[in-house]
This record gives sequence, structure tokens and C-alpha cells, in this order.
Amino acid sequence: MKIKFEELKYELKQILLQNGLNEEQAEICSMTHAQASQDGVTSHGVNRIPRFIEYIRKGWINLKAEMELLNKFSVIETYDGHRGIGIVNAKKASERAIDLAKENGIGIVTLRNTTHWMRGGSYILDMVDQGFMGISWSNTESCMPPWGAKEQSIGNNPICMGIPRKNNPILLDMAESQFSWGKIQTTRMNKEQLPFPGGFNTIGEITKDPSEIEESRRIMPMGYWKGSGFAILLDLFSSILSNGNTTAMIDKINQGSGTGSSQVFIAFDPRYFITEMQMEKIIEETIYNIKNSESTHQGVEVRYPGEGQSNNRNVSDNEGIYVDDSIWKKIKIL
Repeated sequence: MKIKFEELKYELKQILLQNGLNEEQAEICSMTHAQASQDGVTSHGVNRIPRFIEYIRKGWINLKAEMELLNKFSVIETYDGHRGIGIVNAKKASERAIDLAKENGIGIVTLRNTTHWMRGGSYILDMVDQGFMGISWSNTESCMPPWGAKEQSIGNNPICMGIPRKNNPILLDMAESQFSWGKIQTTRMNKEQLPFPGGFNTIGEITKDPSEIEESRRIMPMGYWKGSGFAILLDLFSSILSNGNTTAMIDKINQGSGTGSSQVFIAFDPRYFITEMQMEKIIEETIYNIKNSESTHQGVEVRYPGEGQSNNRNVSDNEGIYVDDSIWKKIKIL
């Protein structure tokens, strides 16, 4: 089914208010979830609402929590999220990184003991919308086997990067797995196959079938051993810089997806390094090269990172936001 943005956001906000969020929290979260689905990231938008409400009702998310400043020096600040709402904590952390970048050219905020931030690209989009370049990442609970192993013992630790542009921004938002668990779930719900192998079945064969991957719980690291190594380093960087939990520690908390996670937010003001005209020239030359590359599939354009999301938002604005019927029924019950 298709739903207009304002209707979707309104419905989500009412559900969140009825489940204990205050006005500010409900506004921030409903907007972030609705925008994720608007951009085609339904796995971390509307589809996450039932699980979010479940975690609230179990007491795994502290609705009364406020971010606490623990340490500050130069362009770096460290906060404790006290297991508050992941979206709200991440929004405030990224905004603080922007403020530091306005003063110094760069701002770094590390955040520990928070909860799932949902779509990581949301906070990078906040940065690029204000003219800042950004990098952020989060660790997670174990949800992926390290390369060569059968059991899950590393996170898929998403990393996001963005660069502002006059037209559509450049945006990279990816997990260290070939596909996120949310993407695998959405593909299975749509009765589709993954476009490329995304994991292993129960007998160790690579597969495009999302149901088989969910059954084996063996999701594939992107780039095989390279993605595995990247995930491990992101985990260690985020936990060391925030003095927070590693994936192994999050596993011991054992309160769903992302509870107790560690995150890093870095904002750059490119105007400290380069003029806007010089920056735009660099970006457009790169985009030109990408868009004029010969496609491997006739009639299919080669895209730059973030272009698909911008196209999805245009479609959503014109036709409404796609929401799976079964998910919408669950949401209405909530």
C-alpha cells in the first residue's frame, strides 16, 4: 500500500506518544522513521516500529534518559547515552559534532551506552543539509560470522559518509555485511531473491534466498575477509574512542538489537579547507565520470552513492510511501 508522508508521520507519532514518548521524542522519531521509508529504506523506517515498541515495553530503552557529557577536549566530546532512545541520542550527538565543526572546522562526538540508531544515514543527511561533510559509524551485537567461521561473533557495524552537493548529496550508508538483516527481511517479505549472494544456507552453500540465510543465521561479510576485518576495526574504534561497549560486551547485555552500542560522529566544514566553487567542481567532475561510464546492463544507468535514495524520495513524494500491508496492520494495532 502507498501512504502520503504527512499521514504516515502522523500515525507513527500518535503510536509513539501512546507508548510513553514525550512530544519532542515522538516528533524526532516519527520524522526519522517516516523519512527512512520515504527514501526507500523501509527496513529501518516503518518496519522497525513494532520492534522499537517491543523494546520500550520490555524496558530495554530508557525513555527518561538524557545524554551526559563525560569528557571534552579540543574538538572532541564524549557522551553517555544511558540507553536512551537511539534516534534521539544520535540526533543530538550529530548536531553537537556540527556545532564543533562550525567553530573549529571539524567536530568529533563519541557516544557510548546508547541504543539502535535505526538508519545511520539520517544523521549524515542532517550534516550535508547544513553544508557539512560527515562520517559516522556504530557497532552492534554479534550478527555476522567473521570470515572463515560458522558462528556469529562480530557485528555488521554500519558506517555512513556524506558530502553536500547543490543537487542531490553524495551519501554512503552501509553495513559491513553484503546486505543488512533489515534488507534480508524486507526481501523475504516481498517474496523476492537477493540480487547477489548474501549469505550461506544450513549446509554452507552461498545463496540469494533470504529465507535460507535467516534460517542459517550466516550472513556474508561484504568483500568476504575484507568486510570482516573492517567490521572488527570499526567495533574497536567506536568502543575505544567512547570507552564504551564492544560487540562482545553488547552480546552480554543481551537486550535485543543494538542495546548498549558505541558510536562515533565526525563533521567537517569543507569551507575551512576549500571554496564552495572548488568543491563543486571536484564533485561534478567525479559525477560526470561515473554517469558517463558504460553500463553493464543496457538501459540501466550507472549511479553514484545516494542517487538511488534521492530517486526513491521523488517517487514517494509523487506516489506515496510504500508500506507493507502486514507491517501496517501491526502498527495500527499498536
